[in-house]
Amino acid sequence: MPWLQIKIDSDETHAEYFSDELMELGAAAVTFQDAADQEIFEPTLGTTPLWSATRIIGLFDANVDIEQITNSLKSKTFQQKDISANLKVEQLEDKDWIRTWMDDFKAIQFSKTLWLCPSWLEPPDIQATNILLDPGLAFGTGTHPTTAMCMQWLGTNTMPETVIDYGCGSGILGITAAKLGAKIVSAVDNDPQALIATQQNAKKNHIEDKITSFYPEQLPDNKANLLIANILAQPLIDLATLFNNLLAENGHLVISGILENQAKMLIDAYAPYLTLKIVNQQQEWTCLSGIKI
Repeated sequence: MPWLQIKIDSDETHAEYFSDELMELGAAAVTFQDAADQEIFEPTLGTTPLWSATRIIGLFDANVDIEQITNSLKSKTFQQKDISANLKVEQLEDKDWIRTWMDDFKAIQFSKTLWLCPSWLEPPDIQATNILLDPGLAFGTGTHPTTAMCMQWLGTNTMPETVIDYGCGSGILGITAAKLGAKIVSAVDNDPQALIATQQNAKKNHIEDKITSFYPEQLPDNKANLLIANILAQPLIDLATLFNNLLAENGHLVISGILENQAKMLIDAYAPYLTLKIVNQQQEWTCLSGIKI
C-alpha cells in the first residue's frame, strides 16, 4: 500500500512543535532528519540533539485528505511570524518507507550501563542493560528530553523492589526499572493502547512477569518505593495527594514533563508532602525528584 509523507524543513527550535502537529493531524509516525548535512559530535548521554536545519517527516495513509492536512498545517503554523519552514508532499511505497523508517532510529545511551535500542539493531554494548523498544502507537520512545531525563535518573540510581510508572505510555520507564532490578512494577495509564503497548514491550524485554498494567481506577493501594511519572505539569499538580498516598515512607518520587518556568509551581504543590529538587534539565524541560519523609 502506498503512503504519503509530508516533509517540513525547519530548525531545531520548532522541530518538536511540527512533530506534535503532524501527530495531531493523524500521522502514523514522525521522524527527524538532517536537512543540511550537519554533523553532531559527542552528544551528551541521554540527549537527542537536532540539527540546526532539521527535516520533519510525517507519514500518512494514502487515503487521507492530504490537501486538508497541509492547509491546516499552513494556517496553524506557517502564519506565525517566528516560524520559518518549507513544506513538501511525496508518495512513498511501503518498502521504501520501511527502510527509511528503520534507518532513522539509533541506539541511545542514558548512562554507562543503560541503553535503549530498537529491536532490529545489535546493542552497542551487550554487557549493558539494553532496553529493546520499537516506535509504536504509545508515547515514550526515549527521544524526547522528558523521557530521556527519567531514563538517566533510572540508569544512575539503585532500583527498589516496588515501582509505579504512572502515565506509562510505551512502558519504557517501568520496563527499564524492572530490567535494572525492580521486582514488582505497576504500569498505569488511562489509554488502552498504552497498556497494550506496555505488555507487548515487557514481553519483548523478557520481564512480563514483573509488570502489571492498570487503569488508574484499578491501581491497588499498595505502597511503592519509587513512583515515576512523565506527564504534564497540571496533571502532576492534580495528582500530588494521590502520589503521596501511593509512596511508601522514604520512597522516591521522580516527575518530568515540566517546563523550566513550571518547576516552582510543582515544587510548591508537593511541599506539604516532600521536598522536590531539580535533578536534571534538558532544553526547556525539567526533571524533579524528592524523597517522602
